[in-house]
Amino acid sequence: MLLNIFKKKLLFIIITLLFNYLPIKLCKGKDLKEKSLKVVDNQKSKADKKIYKEFPHKKVKHINKPSKIPIWLVIPFILLLAMIASGPLLYEKFWHKYYHYIAMMLASVVLIFYIFKLKNIHAPIASFFEYIQFIALIASLYIASSGIFIRVNKKATPLVNLILLITGSIISNLIGTTGASMLLIKPFIRLNQGRLKIYHIIFFIFMVSNVGGALTPIGDPPLFLGFLKGIPFFWTVYHNIFPWIFALGLLGIVFFIIDSKNKNASTYKVTKGKVIEFLGKKNFIWLFLIILSVFLDPNIFNWVPSLSYHGHNHSFLREILLFTIGYLAFKNSNKTALKENEFSFEPLKEVVFIFIGIFGTMAPALALINLYAQSDIGKSIINHNSLYWGAGTLSSFLDNAPTYLNFLTASMGSHGVDISNIANVKAYAEGIMFKTSLINLKAISISSVFFGAMTYIGNGPNFMVKSIADKMGVKMPSFFGYIFRYSLLILLPILFFVWLIFFYLQLL
Repeated sequence: MLLNIFKKKLLFIIITLLFNYLPIKLCKGKDLKEKSLKVVDNQKSKADKKIYKEFPHKKVKHINKPSKIPIWLVIPFILLLAMIASGPLLYEKFWHKYYHYIAMMLASVVLIFYIFKLKNIHAPIASFFEYIQFIALIASLYIASSGIFIRVNKKATPLVNLILLITGSIISNLIGTTGASMLLIKPFIRLNQGRLKIYHIIFFIFMVSNVGGALTPIGDPPLFLGFLKGIPFFWTVYHNIFPWIFALGLLGIVFFIIDSKNKNASTYKVTKGKVIEFLGKKNFIWLFLIILSVFLDPNIFNWVPSLSYHGHNHSFLREILLFTIGYLAFKNSNKTALKENEFSFEPLKEVVFIFIGIFGTMAPALALINLYAQSDIGKSIINHNSLYWGAGTLSSFLDNAPTYLNFLTASMGSHGVDISNIANVKAYAEGIMFKTSLINLKAISISSVFFGAMTYIGNGPNFMVKSIADKMGVKMPSFFGYIFRYSLLILLPILFFVWLIFFYLQLL
């Protein structure tokens, strides 16, 4: 009894202390005080002149290089990835019993270093808000969508499956990759009873949970962060549409070929009635309210209440609303729909704790990348090709949202321009700032979203889909099994052709 009480108290203490995030402006000097942004005259460069013509009321802010942090501080992150990969395979019972403690302890190592060694307190506070934003959205979408039971009165065929995957990819842009994944993964699994294979879940992750959400800021968290920074809402639709169609088209063709070779017949029982039937339709209202709440950001609307800290306005109203909507959606959900969907909080719990570890330990890795990007060597190699593969590779193993933001920061920083100025970001996105800025941003946007499917942890929905599939009896591959058996063999070649056509050759 006392041991359990001690564990709960320890858990609470660690949770309150563990949050850490990439300090985009790392301080330099022994006292590690935050340096102020250096504002320079708009006439000092041609790029500044262009911005001045477009936004004459704004100043162009230039940033300072971040200070170094020890390379060994990436060890907790590497160790966490190694345990996520090996735990369920080699020491399953131990991992499932203690993974939440392990994730928090590793995150705490980094947090303690930042607070007591770097004397950097504002970074953990910013981390807290970033993590809460992530969990609030993930949790509310998971709960609201779980209250909707979808019955498709069709026998599973390669064509029916392909239509469902394409439909889910389109919906991802309206309710997010998380919302679409949670809404459709269980109907997709049920539809393929008797012929369900691992590749069905893999392609679902590829298409619905990742690539599909590349068209709108709602679709995937990285794009939403860009929108908050000043990138126009419809920028992604206009610039990402052709890579989106190309990638989904190739994935769809490969899936159809593989699924056509599956000769097992579906045992799913087709009932009389409409082709598609919904139970718990009122939860679509909750989903709509969640999407509306997402835009209640103080960086978009200055009338939204916020907490100001170190010059940044942190949202809290939005997160309160999201958690409230999630609670109300659960309390008012159709009980039959929840039962039919085999609803459980276990997948959500796993995501909550795993991403505590990821958010808490990945900051040093991102900071070192940012430092390198702003070095003389880094500046010399920053272009749309290196940004595509760099942001893509890191988005495979780090959460793709902060990776996107970090590479955008690095890309703008290589020209000495500050990302915190919304006018600068807008000019950068529209190609006003530099000739190469538009294609650079396109490379970061596409790669951050597409490469998020390379591993289970590249994007939030991936791990949740895996967890749900496991709970429904699908024996999903291990961390490395997913990579070596599927993403490297199927997804990576398609991502290579995306790069070759749209970035290296720039044919479209």
